[in-house]
Amino acid sequence: MNDTTLWNIDEVVQYLRVPVLTVRWLRQEGRFAPAIKVGRRLVWDARDITAWLDSQREAQAA
Repeated sequence: MNDTTLWNIDEVVQYLRVPVLTVRWLRQEGRFAPAIKVGRRLVWDARDITAWLDSQREAQAA
Protein backbone atom coordinates (compact mmCIF):
# COMPACT_ATOMS: atom_id res chain seq x y z
CA MET A 1 0.00 0.00 0.00
CA ASN A 2 1.44 3.37 -0.99
CA ASP A 3 0.96 6.56 0.99
CA THR A 4 -1.15 8.69 -1.31
CA THR A 5 -1.99 12.12 0.00
CA LEU A 6 -5.34 13.35 -1.28
CA TRP A 7 -6.22 17.04 -1.30
CA ASN A 8 -9.67 18.57 -1.54
CA ILE A 9 -10.18 21.74 -3.56
CA ASP A 10 -9.53 23.99 -0.56
CA GLU A 11 -6.14 22.38 0.01
CA VAL A 12 -5.30 22.59 -3.71
CA VAL A 13 -6.10 26.31 -3.93
CA GLN A 14 -4.17 26.99 -0.73
CA TYR A 15 -1.12 25.18 -2.13
CA LEU A 16 -1.34 26.94 -5.51
CA ARG A 17 -2.41 30.30 -4.03
CA VAL A 18 -5.20 30.76 -6.57
CA PRO A 19 -8.97 31.22 -6.26
CA VAL A 20 -11.29 28.22 -6.33
CA LEU A 21 -12.80 29.54 -9.55
CA THR A 22 -9.40 29.29 -11.26
CA VAL A 23 -9.09 25.59 -10.44
CA ARG A 24 -12.67 24.96 -11.54
CA TRP A 25 -12.11 26.83 -14.82
CA LEU A 26 -8.82 25.02 -15.57
CA ARG A 27 -10.48 21.68 -14.82
CA GLN A 28 -13.47 22.49 -17.04
CA GLU A 29 -11.09 23.45 -19.85
CA GLY A 30 -9.22 20.14 -19.42
CA ARG A 31 -6.04 21.97 -18.51
CA PHE A 32 -5.63 20.81 -14.90
CA ALA A 33 -4.44 17.73 -13.04
CA PRO A 34 -6.95 14.88 -13.15
CA ALA A 35 -9.33 14.68 -10.21
CA ILE A 36 -10.47 11.57 -8.40
CA LYS A 37 -14.18 11.32 -7.70
CA VAL A 38 -14.99 10.01 -4.21
CA GLY A 39 -18.75 9.88 -3.95
CA ARG A 40 -19.88 13.35 -4.94
CA ARG A 41 -16.60 15.03 -4.00
CA LEU A 42 -13.46 15.62 -6.00
CA VAL A 43 -9.98 15.09 -4.59
CA TRP A 44 -6.56 15.27 -6.15
CA ASP A 45 -3.45 13.19 -5.56
CA ALA A 46 -0.86 15.64 -4.25
CA ARG A 47 1.73 14.10 -6.59
CA ASP A 48 -0.50 14.91 -9.60
CA ILE A 49 -0.76 18.53 -8.47
CA THR A 50 3.01 18.94 -8.11
CA ALA A 51 3.60 17.21 -11.47
CA TRP A 52 1.03 19.50 -13.13
CA LEU A 53 2.65 22.54 -11.53
CA ASP A 54 6.08 21.47 -12.83
CA SER A 55 4.62 21.07 -16.32
CA GLN A 56 3.44 24.70 -16.23
CA ARG A 57 6.96 26.08 -15.88
CA GLU A 58 7.89 28.47 -18.67
CA ALA A 59 10.83 27.51 -20.85
CA GLN A 60 13.91 29.59 -20.24
CA ALA A 61 15.31 31.60 -23.12
CA ALA A 62 18.71 30.37 -24.27
